[in-house]
Amino acid sequence: RPPPTASRGERLSTRPSAPMVQFDLAVLRNQAVALGWNIWIWFLRAVVRLPSPAFLAGIKDREASSADKDSDRCVCVEIVGPGGVDRILARSDCWATCGYDLMKEFDGSQRIAKPLVTVPPGLVVLRNHAFSVNYADICVRWGLYESALRFVGWPIIPGFDVAGVVEVAGSDSGFKPGDRVFGCTLFGGYSSRVVTSGRLLMHLPENLSFQQGASLPAAAGTALHATCLAGLWPQAPLGNSPDAGYSALVHSAAGGVGSLLCQVLKLQGVRVVGVVGSGKKVDACKKAGADVVIDKSAEDWAVAAKSAASKGYSAIFDANGVSSLGDSYRLLSCNGRLVVYGFHSNLPKVDGGLGMLSPWTWFLMALDLLRMPRFDPMALTLDSKSVLGFNLSFFSEEHKLVERYMEQMGEWVSNGKLTIPPVQEFRFEDTREAHAALQSGRTVGKLVVTL
Repeated sequence: RPPPTASRGERLSTRPSAPMVQFDLAVLRNQAVALGWNIWIWFLRAVVRLPSPAFLAGIKDREASSADKDSDRCVCVEIVGPGGVDRILARSDCWATCGYDLMKEFDGSQRIAKPLVTVPPGLVVLRNHAFSVNYADICVRWGLYESALRFVGWPIIPGFDVAGVVEVAGSDSGFKPGDRVFGCTLFGGYSSRVVTSGRLLMHLPENLSFQQGASLPAAAGTALHATCLAGLWPQAPLGNSPDAGYSALVHSAAGGVGSLLCQVLKLQGVRVVGVVGSGKKVDACKKAGADVVIDKSAEDWAVAAKSAASKGYSAIFDANGVSSLGDSYRLLSCNGRLVVYGFHSNLPKVDGGLGMLSPWTWFLMALDLLRMPRFDPMALTLDSKSVLGFNLSFFSEEHKLVERYMEQMGEWVSNGKLTIPPVQEFRFEDTREAHAALQSGRTVGKLVVTL
């Protein structure tokens, strides 16, 4: 809420056009299915009080029923359908897992049933030691992540970030058995053995742990692509010298992506203003390189941001959604770019319990969707501003682009220019707790599960 000395009209001169929502039919169908499942699971757990299955029940049942104790199976985590953390279950019924980009190689499934006789060229079999938990994984669990629904469906083995040791390497993969690596997979990362493309992996520096390696790839890739869209990387930014007076604004600047965005922007010589959600996150944001930190729990962030950059911002990075997009657009300078890569404020913060979405929560989410700003092409032209958005999980065919990001990330990590965000570690059996912690909105840095 604005302070008494600053009215809404004084700090915000214009508003985007009236809201307008356009739906793709496939997206609408997927969301309707997610809505139905979430409400059904909520009814079973909250009303009927049906007990939740144990996280390790799948592994124990498999071991009890198995005649041959095959020690070469992997352990993995699957989300059996939309709902709370009780929908997350451990499994041990396959040899390895893979992302959706490789499912066609393995009978259309994420689960690879038997050891590969020959590893296809360019692919790597990774003995995974750690995977990160991203907010996207929570959206997958709620049934709100379109690429998961479109390319995999239910059940799904989530996870983008992996770090471990190469077991087998296909020709032209660039790796050999025994290499310590970290990188990405397009889902399938919540697993002790993962088959992925060599182009999505990098050598892990000896001074980094597997947990630190697993904390980086998706967040750093997001930060790099966002900075690229903003025109601030890889070339030196134009009009961003100290004399020009322009700055970049980073929302959620103490989080995994936000803290890396601050670092990347500082490496490019950009003045950074970071916005955080509580006073406890201010120090972490400063350590990430922010020149100015705004605690939105203590002051109106839009008023403070305007004061911190009187000429406006050449780039604003916003993963909040409805709560900040309108203000972010208005804070752009001439030729400024608003880069959108998430909608966290459209989704609830669930602190405690099973992290389910109740019917009331869905109603509030629908209202927020209707309040989303619409950016008119004519207004964008007259304002000389740009709005850009992306989701890396759709980049399965962007080979050169992803390879370039991996190359740059590996270079900065190796020479110490990129600092690992704070890492909070969880045991494999506490994967549900990692989800619950992240969706509470109270975490700083990255959450990583150790295998």
